[in-house]
Amino acid sequence: MTVLPIILTSVLSASNDKNTHLNVPNFGDPVATMLAIDILKWPGVNQAFIFSSIVTFGMIYAMVFYAKRRHPQAPVSWGEAMFGSVYVFFVLFMAFGVVPHQWIDHADKELGWRKDKMLMGPFDILQAKAYGGNFPFTVSYEALRDIVVVVIHVIFIGVLIWLGAWWQKRGQAVTKEIETSPYGRPLVKKA
Repeated sequence: MTVLPIILTSVLSASNDKNTHLNVPNFGDPVATMLAIDILKWPGVNQAFIFSSIVTFGMIYAMVFYAKRRHPQAPVSWGEAMFGSVYVFFVLFMAFGVVPHQWIDHADKELGWRKDKMLMGPFDILQAKAYGGNFPFTVSYEALRDIVVVVIHVIFIGVLIWLGAWWQKRGQAVTKEIETSPYGRPLVKKA
């Protein structure tokens, strides 16, 4: 009970102080043209993004591990099919829902990649013509964030397409064709 009045008085006294107002810098000010990344936190580790990525790739590896142990011609029971479908749905949910969301959340909150933060690049090589540079168009950090999300989706689409094709082809023996004569008989070289 004694902590709440202390917190309230400190908040109220700070709000009456005229020096607590934040000044928002205009574009062109040295503070506004700095990178939108806090150098002390670089590369801005986000535990939720890293954990969800590790869980997703771990689940994909578990599918490969299971496929190597299971015989391709073994019959599938109803329970195995239901478990497999729920498992694959959860992998898709993690890959295309949770991991990109965690990246967007990380870029917005920890890295501060917003629409008003312009990407200038090293030595201002990406500074737009609208702001006195030579780059033909304006690129914001929000656009870079969205490009990273597209790359995450492309990586997972590629991995899951490869995994599906590999799953279907497992157990197929690759045989080398023997050359045949015009009559359809195999040609065998004499030793």
